[in-house]
Amino acid sequence: MKIAVASFLALCCLTSVSVLAATPQETIAALDARLAKIGAPHLEGTDKAGEQTVPGIFFGTRKINNNYDVVDEIKKNTGATATVFVKQGDEFIRVSTNVLTPEGKRGVGTPLARAKAYEAVSKGNSFCGPVDVLGTPFDACYNPIKDADGKVIGVSYIGYKK
Repeated sequence: MKIAVASFLALCCLTSVSVLAATPQETIAALDARLAKIGAPHLEGTDKAGEQTVPGIFFGTRKINNNYDVVDEIKKNTGATATVFVKQGDEFIRVSTNVLTPEGKRGVGTPLARAKAYEAVSKGNSFCGPVDVLGTPFDACYNPIKDADGKVIGVSYIGYKK
């Protein structure tokens, strides 16, 4: 019995370490798979994001705006920050995030910085590399979220603090 418990605990510890040692590419794949499991992405209606009104982004029937279960699950399982952005005009606005502002609040309603990641996802491409997220350096990945017609309607993000 003691050997079985010790083996179980060792396996749990190894699993936790390997999950925490995931690469940004592995973690963004896990986030995107989790979202896809909920359902197909689409826009519907509007909702508040911070002080502004933005499109509602849904996966299946679940609205992601101001819903933090998926991003918090990524943080718990990997230690990574995670965000879902919705496209509003030429901007991508955070609607679900575990990224905190300097004041310690979720960065909901803040835009994706107009840098390399913005350029890539605006063209429908992914981006992985070093970025600055609300003043903090990260190793990150961004993937465009596309609707059934292939139109970019949002962005998924994960990052590991440097």
